[in-house]
Amino acid sequence: MSILSVGCGRKQKQPNLVRLDISPEVEPDIVWDLEKMPYPFKDSTFSEIECFDVIEHLTNIPNNLQEFHRILKPGGLLKITTPHFSCANSYIDPTHKWHLSYFSFDYFSDSHSLSYYSKARYQIKYRHIQFQGGRVNRSVIRRLANKFPQTYEQRWAWIFPAWYVYFELEAIK
Repeated sequence: MSILSVGCGRKQKQPNLVRLDISPEVEPDIVWDLEKMPYPFKDSTFSEIECFDVIEHLTNIPNNLQEFHRILKPGGLLKITTPHFSCANSYIDPTHKWHLSYFSFDYFSDSHSLSYYSKARYQIKYRHIQFQGGRVNRSVIRRLANKFPQTYEQRWAWIFPAWYVYFELEAIK
């Protein structure tokens, strides 16, 4: 199993892990700007890509998801975390370009009516809205938000802000 950690930061070396970051100061295996296409990998190289707290910094998410799709093996998993749009952290960082939702990656599935904006196809294997704070937020609100995500985002998100969203997307090839 080969894993690519994009925007790896100070993640430690591990077997079968390729660490990629724009900053040479964090000593990644490969210094690379994620806005530069194509990435320096052959098609179908990785079983998994970790994209933790990175996607919201990218200029063109559809292009990046297409490139991740290209370098993932068939059935490979793209794992993403991003601040939920209701989280103050989504707006505090001036390098954030996007404020994303539980539904932001539906556009890369054949079932979405606007899927024609990208040729990359993913199946959403798992997604979860995560909360911080007290017991009520972490248990009751979390359960309701994940059971009724559309209602949560349309009506409750600004009353009970989420912390981040976690996704697992399977590359369909």
